[in-house]
Amino acid sequence: MDIAKQFDTLWYQGASLAAVALITGAALAVAYQSAAPRIAEAQMRKTQAALAEVLPQGSFDNDLMADTVTIKDAAGREVTVYRARKAGAVTGVVFGMENKGYSGTIKLVMGVDLDGRLTGVRVTGHTETPGLGDKIELAKTPWVLGFNGKSLDDPAPALWAVKKDGGVFDQFAGATITPRAVVGAVKRGLELYTGNREAMIAAGAPRS
Repeated sequence: MDIAKQFDTLWYQGASLAAVALITGAALAVAYQSAAPRIAEAQMRKTQAALAEVLPQGSFDNDLMADTVTIKDAAGREVTVYRARKAGAVTGVVFGMENKGYSGTIKLVMGVDLDGRLTGVRVTGHTETPGLGDKIELAKTPWVLGFNGKSLDDPAPALWAVKKDGGVFDQFAGATITPRAVVGAVKRGLELYTGNREAMIAAGAPRS
């Protein structure tokens, strides 16, 4: 039998491709499994940093990642609430919100103290237009710091909008949809806190 001709047959080519795909898939699976713990650890550190960034310095001494409660928002979606404690007493909470922006979903975390005032807001993910919508990032502009100290009643609910819509928050030239989405998400977050305050700050024991 001519070995060279055998290599040219369709069945051999198909079998070769299948073998290569199988080996490649197995190699990728092994690589992912070995990297998974490091990926999970990096993600946890990133989450911890984001949570701490929206809380006043020195306002907590507990492990935020281990002190959580789950509630449901108006749409029935589960929201994980991280509780900040100082000497065992709850001092505030942090949770995530999201809203549809110009080119995709904008995700953020927000800290709220016991009086319902914002201690910080940070955008954690988005696909908005570089140079325009990305001004919601603190690394680009200080715009997001404008939420600090605000509450659902300060400004009044009707003023929780960008200035173009009659509110008090600045919009960006050429990119009104993006800040509008962030303002809307933060307002809904404050409404969520107001409606679920007791459940969020209930003095339960942290997860072990």
